[in-house]
Amino acid sequence: MSDSSSFLSRRRLLQGAGAVALLSVTKLGFAASSHVVAVRLWPSSTYSRLTVESSTPLEYKQFALSSPERVVIDIKNVRLNAALKNISSLVRSDDPYIKSARVGQFDPTTIRLVLELKQNVTPRTFTLGPVANIKDRLVLDLFPASAPAESDPLLALLEDYNSGALDKEQPAVAPLPGKAGRDRPLVIMLDPGHGGEDPGAIGKNKTREKDVVLKIARRLKALIDKQPNMRAYMTRNEDVFIPLKVRVAKARKQRADLFISIHADAFTNRAARGSSVFALSTKGATSTAARFLAQTQNESDLIGGVSKSGDRYLDHTMFDMVQSLTINDSLKFGKEVLTRMGKVNHLHKRSVDQAGFAVLKAPDIPSILVETAFISNLEEERKLKTSRFQQQVAESILAGIKAYFEKGAAVARK
Repeated sequence: MSDSSSFLSRRRLLQGAGAVALLSVTKLGFAASSHVVAVRLWPSSTYSRLTVESSTPLEYKQFALSSPERVVIDIKNVRLNAALKNISSLVRSDDPYIKSARVGQFDPTTIRLVLELKQNVTPRTFTLGPVANIKDRLVLDLFPASAPAESDPLLALLEDYNSGALDKEQPAVAPLPGKAGRDRPLVIMLDPGHGGEDPGAIGKNKTREKDVVLKIARRLKALIDKQPNMRAYMTRNEDVFIPLKVRVAKARKQRADLFISIHADAFTNRAARGSSVFALSTKGATSTAARFLAQTQNESDLIGGVSKSGDRYLDHTMFDMVQSLTINDSLKFGKEVLTRMGKVNHLHKRSVDQAGFAVLKAPDIPSILVETAFISNLEEERKLKTSRFQQQVAESILAGIKAYFEKGAAVARK
């Protein structure tokens, strides 16, 4: 791999990252005021998110009104500009929760933002400090108020996460997965990286990592589900932000036999190209490049917007014998996938690299992260956008899955 300097300035750009209204400079500003530089709305079937990005931290008050049902946010020390005035145009007709949005200057130093709702919701509002290219943010998440959590495993996990109960609901070591198709189909958890507020890497021609990897994951799921002894699940199947530890928790809840995180990263050096496969390391990264890549991938929670810290997978040591065995299996699995990827694309490195990737830290599920290609490389960006290459990547990963289980079954028969 190239040296670590190529990783240092990898940053996500937010232009083109969804419904975005950019700042139009206004003369209405006043001393000590905040300027809203962008408003973004991310609807999904699980929850809808509104973010207001500003030049300084925002002071707000949130409350509800009835007849019709509305969520209201008063933001102090802000005046209307083009970014705020355009909020009504960001609401999509297929948003499950938001019917309409409007904003007005409530008093000389306060703007009032009103969201009219389609159903009862549980709002959750918090602020985030600057990270990467993103300034201070006010975040409003709207979760369904009456939907039974058991009908949506992801919603249930997000509710546990938001209440701080996710770790309590997760055993230190999950029940062992089913044995190679004996008592149930093999379960494969597919994890398209990034999503929602976090676009991932963006190519020179504005191709977004989060979009490409979702398409590859959907193709791979379709292939897996056609196998007689396999079934695939996805950590996300739409443009929504899912915290890293919730992705891991979903895999454990489904008793996954394998976890595959799919990415298409970027280097500052556009000449960098090729596919790579990574596994977890508990003893430090196996290369400087892998360490910096893990750091950038682990920033997904900060980019996407997580309001709390404290993740036992990130912050605590739980690497017992089960974890060590899992990593060994991850390396074997990664080698099979890497070998097949080499048949459809140049390999950036011919061995499985390792680092402290947060999304690979399930202690009991062999987990790999596949960098399908460099979205920062013009030729590979072009390939990533094609149906042909997306299908080739999906078929290569499936071939690696089959080879891994076939070798495991052969060992078991001896």
